Amino acid sequence: MDDPRIPPEVRESLAEDYRQVEAMLEKLEQGALHVAAFGRVSVGKSALLNALLGEDRFSTSPLHGETRASAMGRWEAYPAGGVYLIDTPGLNEVAGDERERLAHEVATRSDLVLFVVDGDLTETEIRALRILVRAQRPIILVFNKIDRYTRPEREQLLASLTLHTHGYIDAANIVCVSARPAEQSVIQVDAAGRETETLRRSEPDMAALRQRLWELLEAEGETLAALNASLFAGDLADKVGQRILKAKRKLGVRLIRTYCITKGVSVALNPIPIADLLAAAAVDAGMVVHLSKLYGLPLSKAEAGTLVKTIATQMALLMGTVWGIHLLSSALKLGTGGLSTLVTGTAQGAVAYYATYVVGQAAETYLAQGKSWGEAGPKLVIRDILDGIDRDSILAQAKSDIAGRLKSA
Repeated sequence: MDDPRIPPEVRESLAEDYRQVEAMLEKLEQGALHVAAFGRVSVGKSALLNALLGEDRFSTSPLHGETRASAMGRWEAYPAGGVYLIDTPGLNEVAGDERERLAHEVATRSDLVLFVVDGDLTETEIRALRILVRAQRPIILVFNKIDRYTRPEREQLLASLTLHTHGYIDAANIVCVSARPAEQSVIQVDAAGRETETLRRSEPDMAALRQRLWELLEAEGETLAALNASLFAGDLADKVGQRILKAKRKLGVRLIRTYCITKGVSVALNPIPIADLLAAAAVDAGMVVHLSKLYGLPLSKAEAGTLVKTIATQMALLMGTVWGIHLLSSALKLGTGGLSTLVTGTAQGAVAYYATYVVGQAAETYLAQGKSWGEAGPKLVIRDILDGIDRDSILAQAKSDIAGRLKSA
């Protein structure tokens, strides 16, 4: 976070991630484990965690989507080290995109995930489950509210859950619970024969989940924490690399445009065709050297020149017509003795500007890939760049930039 080589905006955007790294290091030192409950709204995540804790720590409500932010409680029943249970917002709450992102973030940064359902899997749950599986987090699929189904219905749903998660979740990690059984009507008859109806709620049935949690924590607790830390660190390293690359590309855009204008103006002002070509090569090589320093992969002038030649060769093969226009414009300028610079020079300079723009894009791709063209080679890379460029827009911008610079000169 104090490294001056990292762009300030990247450091700022990663501040929270690094705070979590520090928290994770502290968690590892203390031997703590985080277990997150994850699932749709109203499947009983909060009630399930309360039942494990043996107290009403997490808010439960008949209102849709009561849990609005992540919350944590310590599971005292497990004596070896600290095990913390985390409640998360539902997958499909109001303003669900943001809450879904939050829930996924909490779940993927936990050591173990309790994926809670109250019936067969929905399409939303299947998509979320696959995301968690890709994050390589151990998952226990918790089938909650089993008291609401008959035995045949329960067996049928359990078979369906096992089928849908085959290859994703070990069958031993699918458990059935009733975290907060539905109230039942109880008729009591006193000695006089009078009947009194009351509502009574049975005790939670959490034995299967509690047993499976204990087994996993006993066998793999320390490994789970270490695995999660390494996965998180790897993910963060990728984020740092991506954001730094994004910042470098942003600087690269400005740098390439500066060289495009420089080359366009030099070509527009120089009435000698051969000098045009020499100036073009020098500007392109200078730009490549500058880009290589920006990407932390410095090239010598000779290496930059070789790279420019490689790119120019492929461009000549793919853009024969454009290069023909460039040479024709040079010949026209020579024939007028330089008197028509503003008429023909700007047009020629625009072509030179365009060519440098393509060279810059190609060189940046080469450097961003660690000084490699990849398996496809330079031809395909440059073809993709040319196909993705709006030529008319670039040429119009080039003429505007060059004309503006010539007028101010």
